[in-house]
Amino acid sequence: MDPAPPTVATMVHETHRNLLADAAPPTLLPADDFDTPIDADVAVSAARSHPASSLAWALLSEQALDDHTDSSDVAAYAYARTGYHRGLDALRRNGWRGSGPIPWEHEPNRGFLRALWALSVAADRIGEDDEAVRCAQFLRDCSETAYEALTHEVDG
Repeated sequence: MDPAPPTVATMVHETHRNLLADAAPPTLLPADDFDTPIDADVAVSAARSHPASSLAWALLSEQALDDHTDSSDVAAYAYARTGYHRGLDALRRNGWRGSGPIPWEHEPNRGFLRALWALSVAADRIGEDDEAVRCAQFLRDCSETAYEALTHEVDG
């Protein structure tokens, strides 16, 4: 029997430690300023009212990935890329210099980390294999805990 085809969750077996990043302090993003917690049911209105929120874009991407169609995979990629870039902007505004931990345990960081993971999955689905692997490795570099939590959601 042929082994199962690789998935993004199995492409990056181990993180390659960035020794320069080990000395960097963790980056902790401020909380989004939503009046109420956001979830998938309000993702569109959240993205419209708070377009800088990585979490809103990550939720939209995750919804599109759940549809498993060619067009939804492309939409998921676009949503995830938006959330990823909004997150990079926020990280830079909060002192991140391109490396160092972005802890999953700090709830406001999860929007960026979820967008990064969704970008990896969506890139894999549309055939952007190198980008899928780069994003998965970047997620592991940012937070091994996030990588484990998000790949477990896919595998579990």
